[in-house]
Amino acid sequence: METGEEKTEARTGSLTIVGLGPGPAQWLTPAAQAAIDAAGDLIGYGPYLDRIPTRDGQTKHASDNRVEIDRARHALQLAAAGKNVAVVSGGDPGVFAMAAAVFEALEAGDPAWLALPIAIEPGVTAMLAAAAKAGAPLGGDFCAISLSDNLKPWEVVTARLDAVLAADLVTCLYNPISKARPWQLRAALELAAGHREPQTPVIFARAVGRPDEALRILTLAEAIEAAATADMATLVMIGASSTRLIARPGDDAPWVYTPRSVTKSPCATSQGRT
Repeated sequence: METGEEKTEARTGSLTIVGLGPGPAQWLTPAAQAAIDAAGDLIGYGPYLDRIPTRDGQTKHASDNRVEIDRARHALQLAAAGKNVAVVSGGDPGVFAMAAAVFEALEAGDPAWLALPIAIEPGVTAMLAAAAKAGAPLGGDFCAISLSDNLKPWEVVTARLDAVLAADLVTCLYNPISKARPWQLRAALELAAGHREPQTPVIFARAVGRPDEALRILTLAEAIEAAATADMATLVMIGASSTRLIARPGDDAPWVYTPRSVTKSPCATSQGRT
């Protein structure tokens, strides 16, 4: 028997965290594009949202690059209100990007948010795009470190750098330099000089895949002197002691690669297998 009282069910939307890749449309995965197309609300750093064509029925919520947790909370609130939301990151959302921010906000937020459908669509991160342009510098063991000290003390950054350089890993540096941190990349490269020979290959890969792409292959000694020419769009890759160069004809830059084996000579690493 009806009582005349209406019951309302909580509306549940969805939240997808999307990696846009480095920039070119062909490096955006079909799954990431489908998530963007399905969303009614797009949330992200303004320049990343600008890369997505505007279409009817979608609302863009742009914000500054230092309000990740606020952005994540906003996305969760919209999804809890029944919206289909996509949070966009450049590169891969799980690499120094918005996926961790969303889960941080989720852990500390409204318990009702735990029931939301949340998905992550990966993207091509900067170090993979840079490596593909340069050759195969990540053929052996490698690591990625952000030089930004916004969320961790510089002493933690240098302690981690010292450890991975001592372990002889190829080291990819994200967020290498900014107007507020103009000295840190040189300091990191000088630290590397305590573990690597001056001729160690170092890659400066800026805006890979975009019209203003620039790829420079330097020695470690040259990279230290060129540190101030990098910016936040630059991915810096410091080779391991085993990282090698293969000269190419003419003015083409050499290929850079790190052998998979640290004990065998080149051409003897696969033993007939790949």
